Amino acid sequence: MEAENSLSLVSARHDQTMHLKGTFSHFIFNACYLNLLVSFAELLEDIVSILDFIRRLKNAKDQTALDMDQIEKLKLQLKSMWKSIQLSYSNLDGLSAEMSNETQHLEDLLKSIFYGNGYDMLVKYNMDQVIPRLLENIRSCISSQHHLKSSVTMTVEQLVEPWDALLAKLHGIVAYPELCSSFLPQYEVLRNLLNNVKDFLGLKLNGCIEHEIVEYVLPQIQLMAERVGYFNLDFLNTLGPSPVMLAHLLVKIIPVALEFMHICSTDLKASKSAEVGRFIKQLLEASPDILREYLIHLQEHMVNVITSSTSARNLHVMIEFLLIILTDMPKGIIHHDKLFDLIARVGALTREVATLVLHLEEKSRNEENINESNIITLDLLENIELLKEDLKHVYLKVPSLSQLCFPMSDGPLFMNLLLINLNDLLNSNSYSVALIKEEIALVKEYIELTRSFFVNVEQELCQDNWIHALNVAYEAEHAINSILVRDHGLLHLIFLLPDTIEKIKIIKEEVFNLSKKIPKNRSLIVVNSPNRPILRNSAIVNQVIVGFEEEKDWIIRKLICGPAEIDVISIIGMAGLGKTTLAYRVYNDESVVSHFDILAWCTIDQEHDGRKLLHKIVNQVTGSNEKFNEDIDVADELRRKLYGRRYLIVLDDVWDIATWDELTRPFPKVKKGSRIILTSRKKEVALHGKHHCEPLYLRLLRLDESWELLEKRIFGEESCPDELLRVGKEIARKCQGLPLVADLIARVIAAKEKKKTLWLEVLNNLNSFILENELEVMKIIQLSYDHLPDHVKSCLLYLGSYPKDEQIEVSSLQDLWTAEGLVEHTEMKSVEEEMNVYLEALISSSLVMVMKSEYRTTCKIHDLVHDFCQVKATKERFFHSIGSSALSCASDLMPRRMTVTFHYSLLEQNHAEKKKVSGKYLLSLKADHTDWPPFGLLVDKTAVLVHLRDLRLLRVLDIAQVFMEDSLLNEIGLLVHLRYLHIGMNVKALPSSLSNLWNLETLVVRNSRSTMALLPIIWNLAKLRHMSIYYCSFFDLDTDEPIFLVEDTNSKLEKLRIIEQLKISYSKDTEDIFKRFPNLQKLDCEIVESWDSSAECNWFPQLDVLNQLEEINARHRRLDSQFPKATKDFCFPSSLKRLTMEEFYLSSGSLSKIATLPNLQNLTLNRTMIQEEEWNVVEEDTFKNLKYLELYMVRLSKWQVGEESFPVLEQLILAECNRLEEIPSSFGDIASLSCIKLVKSPHLEDSALEIKQYVADMMGEDKLQVLSQWYR
Repeated sequence: MEAENSLSLVSARHDQTMHLKGTFSHFIFNACYLNLLVSFAELLEDIVSILDFIRRLKNAKDQTALDMDQIEKLKLQLKSMWKSIQLSYSNLDGLSAEMSNETQHLEDLLKSIFYGNGYDMLVKYNMDQVIPRLLENIRSCISSQHHLKSSVTMTVEQLVEPWDALLAKLHGIVAYPELCSSFLPQYEVLRNLLNNVKDFLGLKLNGCIEHEIVEYVLPQIQLMAERVGYFNLDFLNTLGPSPVMLAHLLVKIIPVALEFMHICSTDLKASKSAEVGRFIKQLLEASPDILREYLIHLQEHMVNVITSSTSARNLHVMIEFLLIILTDMPKGIIHHDKLFDLIARVGALTREVATLVLHLEEKSRNEENINESNIITLDLLENIELLKEDLKHVYLKVPSLSQLCFPMSDGPLFMNLLLINLNDLLNSNSYSVALIKEEIALVKEYIELTRSFFVNVEQELCQDNWIHALNVAYEAEHAINSILVRDHGLLHLIFLLPDTIEKIKIIKEEVFNLSKKIPKNRSLIVVNSPNRPILRNSAIVNQVIVGFEEEKDWIIRKLICGPAEIDVISIIGMAGLGKTTLAYRVYNDESVVSHFDILAWCTIDQEHDGRKLLHKIVNQVTGSNEKFNEDIDVADELRRKLYGRRYLIVLDDVWDIATWDELTRPFPKVKKGSRIILTSRKKEVALHGKHHCEPLYLRLLRLDESWELLEKRIFGEESCPDELLRVGKEIARKCQGLPLVADLIARVIAAKEKKKTLWLEVLNNLNSFILENELEVMKIIQLSYDHLPDHVKSCLLYLGSYPKDEQIEVSSLQDLWTAEGLVEHTEMKSVEEEMNVYLEALISSSLVMVMKSEYRTTCKIHDLVHDFCQVKATKERFFHSIGSSALSCASDLMPRRMTVTFHYSLLEQNHAEKKKVSGKYLLSLKADHTDWPPFGLLVDKTAVLVHLRDLRLLRVLDIAQVFMEDSLLNEIGLLVHLRYLHIGMNVKALPSSLSNLWNLETLVVRNSRSTMALLPIIWNLAKLRHMSIYYCSFFDLDTDEPIFLVEDTNSKLEKLRIIEQLKISYSKDTEDIFKRFPNLQKLDCEIVESWDSSAECNWFPQLDVLNQLEEINARHRRLDSQFPKATKDFCFPSSLKRLTMEEFYLSSGSLSKIATLPNLQNLTLNRTMIQEEEWNVVEEDTFKNLKYLELYMVRLSKWQVGEESFPVLEQLILAECNRLEEIPSSFGDIASLSCIKLVKSPHLEDSALEIKQYVADMMGEDKLQVLSQWYR
């Protein structure tokens, strides 16, 4: 009896299901059966009436009152619901909830279409009762089956129709690439899965498969069907397919599909049916893509949910190895039969990995110890070596090396960058690196050996050996990178990298033998020493000379006046600035010629023979052309000729200190007032040669000087016609003050007719006209480039990736240099110290100009240098800049670094047709824009550029204008080589996926929410040096409870130097937090005072625990936007050098405490209120080292300053201090004060000028500068 009841229940459930399916089937497809719970005639009448109604609407003249797009949407929704019901046969409880929700959507849609303007039509066509009755029938169906709980397995015949419909639906989605362009590969995987099932069902219907196998597989197929059905419903409720939705679906159905594929490939293998054989072959051919997609999602899943451990790491390494096998599998050179065995073996390992992942996930969720899993995962890792050995025997032939990716013509530059990268790889925690760590170490040792050997050997001596060594280095880099990015990774892992290692061993032996043959006393010359002298004419007799009048007069005064001891006047500047021209003008000045007994001019250029150069000087001194025998000491001869005479010698274009020392050693040091003029592009040479006089750093021409040079060069002594004046001055402005450019353009214009149209053509195509003289121009810059140390050259080229004329913030630039792998780390210096050495080398070369202010330090390069950097970088494939309109072209390039500048409006149009950038080998990707987009366009544009998860070597990702979706944030979590990340987010807390970025050094986040919570995952970023997040907090600002701490009190970020945009709320735990950043140097923070904070609360953070802190920018914020009513206590470390305070209430005691800071050099008070608006700097308050003081909108009326209050102050800035009555006169007694700047403060001008006059009277010279302006 009990069995009969159970059977009846199953039968009843089956009937209910068939009724629900029939309701929608008839509506869309005019099906021919219905369930017994609703009368056939009643529902059929409703459906036929509605279908007829829709048909008549389309033909009616008054259809304009209705939205026909909405009607089509209604049909689409009902169609999707029908498919989902068919595919959810065995889970009606879940389906019931889904259908209830869907029915409400359906009802809302019907009302929006018809119960407005369309209601009259419902009445007209007698439909006003039909649609409500249909909805009621649907609800009745859902309600009547809600209590049924048992499941029923569908038959093969029942699955075929909905499966075909679902495939058609997916095909329709793929037909709209604008909806799914960012995840089309995932859709292809899903479609392959469903096609496999469809083909299996077809084999069963054709009688090719035994019933027992079908019964075994059917539950897996039905489970897949249910999950795809729910995805179909979710998709219906969204505006379009979502990467997150699709990822979740694949993670759910692929494990089931693997079981299905495993059963089919094993149980059907013995079948003799040709159709079954083709099916198995098709199944295995589709397997790599399916397995790969699952493993990738498994990786992402592990990053987010599994605690870091040895077991988790072992699993990641195994997944990486399996992915290398599955990606770009070389099917054409593997035995056909063995290929299928290999795929089956990989599939089995994948299923084993998946089981272990679930095991670790459960233990992580329950916070259990997962060390016991280490043995299991280690056993799994042993399969790697076994499989690698077996794989060597499945290839038909050993493949040859493919074309190298990044051959660079500058060998030493390549070697330097490669060595830095190899060091970084060895220090990284990347799972892919773990597979080849031993090989990477061998390559690194090889690079160090060859670089140190060949850099000290004459190039001609070992030219062939050097080229051979360089080619092997290229091969090694290519093999390593190919494995890391999975580009034919299996071939490189098994064959090409081991072969390269063998070549390395041979070359090491050759180097060892070569070193024995080279004489120990042989002179050593760097292989890339400049050996291409530039022809130049130092006699500038016919050249037009303008500008630098003040500089000329200054040099002449230094030559004629000054000490009796010998002195050196150095003129330093970039190429083409006019150093030689200025020296020539001074050298030929009558007052100079008459003042000296002997004058000589020696142009050094690239001449390395010191004897020959001294010979030239001797001949100029004696006025002869005498030749000396080899046995004559030329230096001694020169010394005798100069001794006792007042001489002026010009050493033009000196490049290195050694040459300077060799040439000046014979110059007598007697007190005759002798002088040397030195011109050089190298600051270090001038500083080395300095005696008394400071070097003159030659400026750029002013605009009027540039125009004067152009005008004289074009018109001679005549004036420019008025009609050409405006365009001529615009051309002069674009020369950017460089005489070389002005001279080149003047030559172009002088050769043309004096017509405005022709001049406008030159103006609009200035760069092309300059590049017509490319050989001359580029050689001039090339010479400076060649003299740079190898390790600094890449840093100069990197500046070319910025837009022209951009003021580049030095701190940000240095972050990028180290992140890009351009700075070689040493144990002797910190990263910051090393980067400062690099920057100083560029400044010293006169290729980079630095601008300093009290707020920031920036640098820039001249357009001519920028052009050189871009040409050189393109040649070396160092970086590539491209516009969004040329993305399709970029897909064929393989640069190391790419900057994409795109226009959002253009990107929005037809973006689906653009090819994605080929990014596998990219080290850096920066996206910039030419216009500000609407907010809605910011979210998904990254997908148009690249697939982030494919950029496996990426070190720099700078796409701040794009707000990242969750799926992209998960992909970023897989980019374990990232050093620099600058992105936009719209999240409440830092995503857990970022905890995987162990190598991250700089994290800059543009957050669209008010506050982002810094969760404990930040402690995983052990290499973090700079963190700037708008706005981040250690606390839940609603409760003031810390959410940042972890139980391990030893968790620290030792390398963190900068925190910016931090919000701090009242809390007793700030001291404990800041102790975790022991080496913090700069803190930018906003202190949010709580409602309940009172005078007794010590709410200012305990910053005195940061004994390395040098800079604080602190802003105070109250919830009522008012100044605090009580004086607060401040806790500053004694190491502090720069302090900026905004909107604080300061008492005399607070200011006295600030005065005690022994190292404070810069103090800025913004919008600050001083107690009782009076600041009396008492005798005990001495700002001993303060050099810069700025008061901006400070509430201060009376100010008293003692003589020793600011003993070393250099600059005083007062901006909009409208209540201040006057500047204290005692500032005039500060000997070091050089400038008083007033901003929007005309009422203080009188007292400032009085101080200026007082200083002039006391010092006898006008040394105090007073500036009054309307802008800060």
